[in-house]
Amino acid sequence: MKTQCNEKQMEFRRLGGRKVVADFAGGQIASDGGALLLGKLDEQMGLLSRFASCFKDYRDAEPTPP
Repeated sequence: MKTQCNEKQMEFRRLGGRKVVADFAGGQIASDGGALLLGKLDEQMGLLSRFASCFKDYRDAEPTPP
């Protein structure tokens, strides 16, 4: 069974006298938001190098002669 979602807008109950509305007319939305977040974390914390330091690379760094 396929879900059909045709709502353009959803209204919720008021919050502090303000109208709360979810609007789904976002147009083209990129799916790389997670990559942008990781990039920012890496920039600020060195996240990827810290993560990489948790592993040992046992591959042979010297290529075998033919």
